[in-house]
Amino acid sequence: MPFPAGAAYAQLAKMMFASKAIALPQSWSQPNDQFQDAFAAGERIAPPNSPTNLFREPTLNQYHVDAARDIGKKFETFIDGICGATCSAISQWLTSATIVGGIVNGPVASGGSVLGPPLTPLIVASAPKTTPQELKYSMAVANAFGTAWQAWHMGLKIPGLPLYPAFAAFPAPIAPPMPNIPFPLVVLPSPGEAMLAPGTLKGSMVGNLGDPTALHAADLFDALTQAFSPQFMIFKASTIVKNVLGTGPVPTFAPPFVPVGPVIGGIATGPPGCLS
Repeated sequence: MPFPAGAAYAQLAKMMFASKAIALPQSWSQPNDQFQDAFAAGERIAPPNSPTNLFREPTLNQYHVDAARDIGKKFETFIDGICGATCSAISQWLTSATIVGGIVNGPVASGGSVLGPPLTPLIVASAPKTTPQELKYSMAVANAFGTAWQAWHMGLKIPGLPLYPAFAAFPAPIAPPMPNIPFPLVVLPSPGEAMLAPGTLKGSMVGNLGDPTALHAADLFDALTQAFSPQFMIFKASTIVKNVLGTGPVPTFAPPFVPVGPVIGGIATGPPGCLS
């Protein structure tokens, strides 16, 4: 199935960011007792922003409220864009991903690799990049996801699953291509999945950005990675591996004395779209 919708991912990321209750301007304190006198009566107290706004206003001064709202909207737009681009890229990756090199002995398949196109350019294609700053942030996110995603999918292995029951005793010298018993992607282990852990992924984004003075970058990346984790879990549990074709020789087949035998040294290959 496609990766969970970008809107759901973006909404969770924005909730994560808003929960940090970041005030703009940061560390603000009233300079003196005459501060309020610098503003017209209508500017001293304004209606507060919505609790879902990504930034908090330190006071109800009109300029503080407006700044928190306007900068919050810019961050919201970026989050919507980068989350949508990430989810779209993963959905595109799914249509091209294949399984190769699986080994079949009897009914059991093991090993193999999952191959797919690089994720980074797929994300960049639709990521926010209308300004140099947006492009800089989008590249930091896209490169982090691309590197981690490759480590994860290249580490996926079939852990010895009985995917081809008929191959335990097959009545022919060669078992023809036969689809596997479908199973959820979540059962395939990968040591590379550690790269997709929120803390690791956030650190990669921060390193890719290469700007320790960038305001709110660490909070933004933290929200994106924390929100991605549950979406990824849903994706693994709901994605089904199917139509992986197993075939191979039956070396002990020798009728009429041995009319059936197990497949030995067979192979399992999944075409594009076998993860769906």
